Amino acid sequence: MSVTVGPKIDLNDVVRVSEGESVALSPEHKSILMRGRKYLMNRLSNGEVIYGVNTGFGSFSNTVISNAQLVQLQKNLIRSHSMGVGEVFTPEQTRAIMLLRAQALSQGHSGIRPEVVEKILEFLNADILPWIPGQGSVGASGDLAPLAHLALSLIGEGRVWDNEKKTWMATEVLLKQRKIEPLTLEAKEGLSLINGCQVMTAVGLLACARAKQLAYLADIAGALTLEALRGSRSAFHPSITQVRPHKGEIQTAANLRSLLGETSEIGESHLDCGRVQDPYSLRCMPAVHGATKDALNNVIRVLEVEANSSTDNPLVFDEEGLILSCGNFHGEPVAFQMDFLAIALSAMSSMSECRIEKLINPAMSSGLPAFLAKNGGLNSGHMIVQVAAAALVSENKILSHPASVDSLPTSADKEDHVSMGTIGARKLVRVLENAEQILAMELLSSTQGLGFLTPMKSTPHLEKVIKWVRERAPFAEEDRIFAHDVEAIIEGLRGGDWHEFFEKNLSSELKLEK
Repeated sequence: MSVTVGPKIDLNDVVRVSEGESVALSPEHKSILMRGRKYLMNRLSNGEVIYGVNTGFGSFSNTVISNAQLVQLQKNLIRSHSMGVGEVFTPEQTRAIMLLRAQALSQGHSGIRPEVVEKILEFLNADILPWIPGQGSVGASGDLAPLAHLALSLIGEGRVWDNEKKTWMATEVLLKQRKIEPLTLEAKEGLSLINGCQVMTAVGLLACARAKQLAYLADIAGALTLEALRGSRSAFHPSITQVRPHKGEIQTAANLRSLLGETSEIGESHLDCGRVQDPYSLRCMPAVHGATKDALNNVIRVLEVEANSSTDNPLVFDEEGLILSCGNFHGEPVAFQMDFLAIALSAMSSMSECRIEKLINPAMSSGLPAFLAKNGGLNSGHMIVQVAAAALVSENKILSHPASVDSLPTSADKEDHVSMGTIGARKLVRVLENAEQILAMELLSSTQGLGFLTPMKSTPHLEKVIKWVRERAPFAEEDRIFAHDVEAIIEGLRGGDWHEFFEKNLSSELKLEK
């Protein structure tokens, strides 16, 4: 079933389209687009000067363009603004960007023809994806450079990805092969295609979908480590969260209780150890993992609002008889969220690295051998697993410096404050991927630690997770290339293996509530 553009869309819709789901414009919103276009053209025919329609752009806003040059004005805008550089967005990110651009335009406040939205959807459904470089946007006046590359493909220029041949091609060549006509821009339509925060929002939403998985995974990895260290379950008692009722904290404690149960053979073996309380990285999981969940849910809320917003300038309100210049294209609402989520994921994965350190440290590991190695000295065990995790944690600290606190004037100081939100979104993806690697390392180390406690068993839920990890990374009797183990776990997490396992065995027990 296709996703309908026009009515509200959500994170799940964005993910579905990024993975190849078809799209269609709702008939109601096609009518809305036609009505807005008619109103704009009526105003233009009366001789009005309207920014971006019959004027230049930015600091050229006072330069009036003749009616005979309006089409050329829009082409020149797209060509000149196609100034992106660097690594191109992935096919999944590009499809999400195209969906959000179509969704924003379909609200009818840009004064464009329905044909513009329909052309974006035609490209999407044909899996013709524009070459969109990731760098070059400062996140205000829209994601100008990357969105210009999207528009460039629509008018038959630039490059596109041919998914059938798995290669980049000249847009003109591929469109001729597929017998698809390029879009001919009319008044205002080039400007409307590049005004907005759809790049940062699309990249951010897809990152949120992956972060949801990590929020579950952190609870699972933490539970495994607590069990390997034979820690206490008492810190997750429901009475504790009742007196500090943050939603994420409540949910995390509940998740840990579900995973750990009241006790297990391993837990019973350490009840009389005399240890009063565990280190923070075990005891405070509800607080830290929970705060990350709350941050994530707020990010999703803000980005879903943005995904359904009109971000053009000027905006057309045909029913009120208004055409208004504005700043809805400024990316700050999204930029803040990109920074917040990067900080939250960095903190959550930093706690994961703390737990790995406890597993390899004989002073803290409740009797596990140093570095989780058999025949320590001859074997180094997980010594460098923890070092690698520490390196990624440190890298995330650097990447968590907020992009949104920076601003540089652009366009001859007319656009004097910008959000840097697209930079924030791009580095959020790097933080997320580092966090994913760290949690995979914790899965490896915690299951290695649990291997030393056999034949005692953990809880039924955790035993299933241990089995899933063991299928990819068996217990290490001696040193081997542990990077291969982490790679195998990562492949399982990113592929369908983990999703299928999670849905079958854990999804009814673990939840991430809004």
